[in-house]
Parts: sequence; structure tokens; C-alpha cells
Amino acid sequence: MNTAEREARKALVRLQRALEKTLRELTALERALCRAEGDDFPEGRYREVRLALEAAGRLLEEEAERLEEKILLQGGLEPGRVRRSSARE
Repeated sequence: MNTAEREARKALVRLQRALEKTLRELTALERALCRAEGDDFPEGRYREVRLALEAAGRLLEEEAERLEEKILLQGGLEPGRVRRSSARE
């Protein structure tokens, strides 16, 4: 795996973690504002934002899979045929 691929994997992982944290923080904000605002809370807008963030998460998962396949192919391995083993084995 070359440096560019390594950097791409690191960036994907960092972005996935940041997105997961963003979703957690959005949930916390929603709950707090919903309690504070009651019926005035813009539920639909928050739903739209959550859907957009979830779509971004799916994109990151797809990109991680695509990058992994590319790395496996460059290493002479066939994607889908490689089994991952547990570190405990």
C-alpha cells in the first residue's frame, strides 16, 4: 500500500468518526431543543439534516470498500475471497 492510499484510508476513518460524533451531537441537540421549544421545534428540518448525514456515511462506507478492493487488487488478491481473521486466533 503506497502513501497516498494510506493517507486516504486514514482520512476516511477520521471522517467516519467525525460523522458518527456529529450524529450523536445532533441527537443531543435535537433532544434538548425539542424539550425547550416543544411544538415550535423544526422536526422536519432536523430529519433532513440527519438523512443528509446518513447519506454521507453511506458514501464513506462505499469509498472505504472501493479503496480496499483497489488495494487488494494491487496486492494480487481477489476482493471478496479474502477472509478476515480475528486477532485472537
